[in-house]
Amino acid sequence: MSSSALVGQIGWIDMSTADADGVRDFYKAVVGWETEDVDMGGYADYVMKTPDSGDGVAGVCHARGSNADLPAGWLIYITVADVEASAAACAQHGGKVLVEPRGLAGGSFCVVEDPGGSVAALYQP
Repeated sequence: MSSSALVGQIGWIDMSTADADGVRDFYKAVVGWETEDVDMGGYADYVMKTPDSGDGVAGVCHARGSNADLPAGWLIYITVADVEASAAACAQHGGKVLVEPRGLAGGSFCVVEDPGGSVAALYQP
């Protein structure tokens, strides 16, 4: 998760899937990403890294544990100044808070659904 992203920028992208190992291997073969395991207490999720710089650019996560209720597919993390205020504004403007604000990677996040039905995470470093 990027701690240097500016408010309003996409700071990270990941996905939750029932077949994280298969999806990890797919992107390794198709895109050339390298991987780093992230210990989730009994299993590993994966940081996907560029082969040249080794920079983490995305995550591939098992749809279990804290990710069990997240929708399948890529999920963008948009940097916000105040995740609690953004979650409240979401509900006030016709959206839904799918995952209430909680800690993540040195900050906090929540997952929201906009009035059109699209889902995104909001992240406060």
